[in-house]
Amino acid sequence: MTTRNLDQLYRTVIMDHYKSPKNKGVLEESSVTVDMNNPTCGDVIHLTMQVVDDTVQNAKFEGEGCSISMASASMMTQLIIGKTVEEALVLSKTISNIMLSKEYDDSIDLGDIEALSGVAKFPARIKCATLAWKAMEQGVGKDSE
Repeated sequence: MTTRNLDQLYRTVIMDHYKSPKNKGVLEESSVTVDMNNPTCGDVIHLTMQVVDDTVQNAKFEGEGCSISMASASMMTQLIIGKTVEEALVLSKTISNIMLSKEYDDSIDLGDIEALSGVAKFPARIKCATLAWKAMEQGVGKDSE
């Protein structure tokens, strides 16, 4: 597959998650609630998660922002449900490394989130792509205290 075709595929995946977000909403019985914003561009996320016995049982988000920010939140919630907190944090570190063009363990199944790899070419958009992940990190940090 050519780079151009791959870029188009990634754009399609991002727009699908933006237009039809997965896990959008609020968990009424959540053990973790985090509100976070990106003051640079105005993206806002409200993340609720149900963490039981160190495992993310469920996660939902609401928010407003650009397609990258909202798609990333959709992809993140899909990816972390069923994972341990440690696994979710490893995924977050992996996403951060991808955004910063650092090496990462490419054996990790990133699912649709791999579509955000092109964001690394646009430093101003990295905070958009990582906002939901930073909220999750803050949330599980709070939860484990």
